[in-house]
Amino acid sequence: QAIPHILAGRDLLGCAQTGTGKTAAFALPILHRLTEPNAGAGAAAGGPRGRRPIRTLVLSPTRELAAQIDASFRAYGKHSGQRSAIIYGGVGQNPQVQALRAGVDIVVATPGRLLDLMQQGHVDLRQVEIFVLDEADRMFDMGFIHDIRKIVSRLPAKRQTLLFSATMPTEIRQLADSVLQDPVRVQVAPQSSAAETVEQSMYFVAKRNKPRLLSHLLESLPITRTLVFTRTKHGADKIVRHLDKTGIRAEAIHGNKSQAARERALHRFKGKNAPVLVATDIAARGLDISEISHVINFDVPHIPETYVHRIGRTGRAGASGIAISFCDREERGMVRDIERLLRKSIPIKDDHPEYPASTESNDVETERQPQNARPRFGRGAGGSARPSPSGNGRRRFGGTANGKNHSKKRGASRQGGPVQAGAAAGRETTRTENGDRPAAKGVGKGGKPRYRTAL
Repeated sequence: QAIPHILAGRDLLGCAQTGTGKTAAFALPILHRLTEPNAGAGAAAGGPRGRRPIRTLVLSPTRELAAQIDASFRAYGKHSGQRSAIIYGGVGQNPQVQALRAGVDIVVATPGRLLDLMQQGHVDLRQVEIFVLDEADRMFDMGFIHDIRKIVSRLPAKRQTLLFSATMPTEIRQLADSVLQDPVRVQVAPQSSAAETVEQSMYFVAKRNKPRLLSHLLESLPITRTLVFTRTKHGADKIVRHLDKTGIRAEAIHGNKSQAARERALHRFKGKNAPVLVATDIAARGLDISEISHVINFDVPHIPETYVHRIGRTGRAGASGIAISFCDREERGMVRDIERLLRKSIPIKDDHPEYPASTESNDVETERQPQNARPRFGRGAGGSARPSPSGNGRRRFGGTANGKNHSKKRGASRQGGPVQAGAAAGRETTRTENGDRPAAKGVGKGGKPRYRTAL
């Protein structure tokens, strides 16, 4: 649906779920337009210093998706004579700068590194003819919206703009209104729809038992490749360590990994050297990995649309797949939001493995004693404390050498009064360099002990 409009030079707003061929939908017509005999007449003079000008700019939210788009351009345009370059962070910039200096027709980039090179004077966007913003909603979620606006401000006003987004929230509509001119809207599938070939199910399980359930399913199900989604980077690493202890090979991919480590993890996963890939939502968009038989949501996503894109990693191109979600007590509200978006209930499974007996330390954190209930200087249960500043050997809080506390009697008043034998009557003070200071603070307001030296 998109190709005819792109060939006609129209701006386009595309909304489609993952796995529907969006990359080919814009890459093929772009290559056709760039290779037309009369294309780029305004750029015939070349860019700065006579090198090829950048005629097409594609922005992507992640390094993996940028690499995939660049690979598609290279494969589709192998014999077209068009040059492309990829720009992203996490690696040295010198090879990228050298490629730009040699001259390229197509640049695929992530916003952060592109802005860095623009500020250094290595990127000239004044002759861009086609601008593509892929996965716009993911860009917004990752906080790239301001970088995108800076980049757009450096583009020529007369250009063709293509914006693709898996979801269309209000913020993305506002962005589309600001960068598109009379766009054609193309929607392949409703944003709330999941692939019909994906079998969905859910386990209600305590958070502490999720790792045990995960290892049980990986050992018992007929799995070829499994993609496990977790909410945090630390959680992804923790799951990999747990699976390694149980003898299951797994790799983690998230934003804290270097580019080399991420590429190595993907290579091992694609080659089945590590049949389990644990990822944050950085891998939920755009990664085209074939033969993923299972997607497991170790954590339920906060955003319902993210669930659709997670499970869209399996059941691609008409193939069947299985999506399993783990839901603890705190995530049940998120499940209701997902089911409301899907307009159907997710089947519940109850074939749980045997879980280890719960302990108090696993279930709840140790309750901490309030700060004001601890002796300020005391140490130990017997009232042992530092001597008073006067150096006369008196101990605060009524503590004595034999560990007895002589200031527990509740009848003592703030201004003085009867106290237990062994403590001075009233409020005896000692002169220090800071003025009068009480030498013993056994009681407080209302006659209650001001400090506790023992439980």
